[in-house]
Amino acid sequence: MVNKKILKIRKKLDNLDNLFLNLIKKRTSLVDQVLRNKKYKKDIIDRKRIKIIINRIKQKSKKKKIDQIITKRIWTSMIRAYIDYEYRNFKKK
Repeated sequence: MVNKKILKIRKKLDNLDNLFLNLIKKRTSLVDQVLRNKKYKKDIIDRKRIKIIINRIKQKSKKKKIDQIITKRIWTSMIRAYIDYEYRNFKKK
């Protein structure tokens, strides 16, 4: 038996996923711009900035009443993915 309510909600989730993909494309373009301005591979990881980002997301999540564990895991995973992306796409100057 198919639950029509669940199918309707899943359709909304699919639409949100498409929006996320568009945002990821935009974010990747910005990361590419930053990467083109880095001289050395050692410049890829900025631990101080990562800490600031994670703390900011924690504060915003709390304010918006979003589960902080979820947002921390999402941002940590995204940051790791982009660090990997930058290493794979770094070109010496």
